[in-house]
Amino acid sequence: MPILTEAASQMQLPRMFKVKQRFDDTRIKDVEEAVRLELESEAIQALITPGQSVAIAVGSRGISELGTIVRTVVTCVKKAGAMPFIVPAMGSHGSATAEGQVEVLRGYGVTEETMGVPIKSCMEVTLLGQSSKEIPVYFDKHALAADMVVLINRVKPHTMFRGAIESGLCKMLAIGLSKHIGCSRLHEEDWRDFSEAIVSCAEVALAKVNVGFGLAIVENAFHQTALIKALTGNEIVTKERHLQTKAKAMMPALLVPDFDVLVVEQIGKDISGDGMDPNIIANKGSRKAPGSGPAIKRIVVLDLSEETHGNAAGIGRAHFTTKAVFEKIDFTSTYANVIAVSTPEGGRLPIVMENEQEAIIAAVKCCRDIAESGPRIVRIKDTLHLDTIWVSENMVPLIANNSALTITEG
Repeated sequence: MPILTEAASQMQLPRMFKVKQRFDDTRIKDVEEAVRLELESEAIQALITPGQSVAIAVGSRGISELGTIVRTVVTCVKKAGAMPFIVPAMGSHGSATAEGQVEVLRGYGVTEETMGVPIKSCMEVTLLGQSSKEIPVYFDKHALAADMVVLINRVKPHTMFRGAIESGLCKMLAIGLSKHIGCSRLHEEDWRDFSEAIVSCAEVALAKVNVGFGLAIVENAFHQTALIKALTGNEIVTKERHLQTKAKAMMPALLVPDFDVLVVEQIGKDISGDGMDPNIIANKGSRKAPGSGPAIKRIVVLDLSEETHGNAAGIGRAHFTTKAVFEKIDFTSTYANVIAVSTPEGGRLPIVMENEQEAIIAAVKCCRDIAESGPRIVRIKDTLHLDTIWVSENMVPLIANNSALTITEG
């Protein structure tokens, strides 16, 4: 028995038009030079002692030019006479295994060969104590054994909660370096108080561990480096709040009106912690989204990114996908991740269709109240790259007078 009726399977999908979205394009042209200038400041150089061992914590987010940034930090630390090594700081990602986390870094070009230093990866942690909110705080064994810890992370809005501090250096201390056990425990906390919970755990780590400095990165809406700032350990909590405000102001968005079907070409952990950022696709029923953006009735996912290594966390936000996507899913990695962060809905499977055409048709078929002009469809590469999108022909009149949108191709 066919899944689609004969009439549905012969549905003619609308023509699509390429649209350019305009955002603030402030960016750093020479990222390597910007990192070097930050680390050669007097305040940072005073923290590095010749001969000391330095653990450089690197996470699993898809940060623009991450390899260049990490390599420059390594070079600057070496130049100051210290002995750096890299520690994966990514909580439960990489299938919650030491080998898996090294593989995640490899996907970003961060290897022992390219960086010229050892990568020390393990899932063993030490209990540092309890936070002011009575949360146990754990810390990576290798990082704790170092004379100093350095953090590298992007500051950005989180996908699940709101607060003065969301994703960034504090989260790396509280979750990334606490590995699977600490990540799982902290995610038992209420989302309404999650920002405060992260800060309370980060404060314990800052008090118990010699966190020399953190390199905070803010990106623009085009996934380009807009700001790089080195914060000393005693500056991290206070100054990250200011950077979080900047990051929120520079976020991309879908600038189109409400529509029926969103086609997402790929999702992945390198794109968003949720695979596809709910800050962008605040579809109906999303308990995590802040409520911004156009209303979307159905979502179709067509692929997993190569850098996500089969982790399909967030696939549950889609309504339809394809067999090709299903066959790429690493269920161990996906389930370890969504269970650790207490969001099993993120690992639920959408309806699996034979191919892209059938998945989109099925999504349209499941939309009510479609306009007389036909289904309104938007297609994007992913929620990280929104400078160019595609819209169905019947949406062209709706966006023609929007100065932030330009139709470039039909």
